[in-house]
Amino acid sequence: MRRALPVIALMGAGFLAGCGFTPVYGEQGLGSNLSRIAVTTQDDRLGYRLREQLEDALGWNGTAAPAWRLQTAVRQERRPLGRRIDDTASRYELTVIADWTLTPIRGGEPVTGTQTATVTYASADQPYAAIAAQQDGEERAAADLSRLIRQDLMRVLATQ
Repeated sequence: MRRALPVIALMGAGFLAGCGFTPVYGEQGLGSNLSRIAVTTQDDRLGYRLREQLEDALGWNGTAAPAWRLQTAVRQERRPLGRRIDDTASRYELTVIADWTLTPIRGGEPVTGTQTATVTYASADQPYAAIAAQQDGEERAAADLSRLIRQDLMRVLATQ
């Protein structure tokens, strides 16, 4: 059985190569276009996290000249959910809304869009734990937003 696995893997790779399969992140796919999108965000903690997540999701190539500029404007709303007996919130709902604009560097009409991510997190009585929980919620929201924005950008670039 152990000897059969490499043979099966090689056969599978041969079939994929023969069918014209190109990974989305390969040079011929959308990945080469996505890696040439320069991301700018607002100068705060949430903006930094979103920029970091977007650059990872897009495969930002800092050595190549950017072909597009992606600008984002992020706003967040935090709403308490559930109440303890002392009338403090036991959970929070964090909604992060990102308005984005994709502009070709060489000129042309910009494309705009909006994405929303909502996450919840538990509140804690200890101050450090409460801050850590809120920051974890922001990190998860930024990861969701980067995934959603990347999907939007793939749709936009596929039609151009």
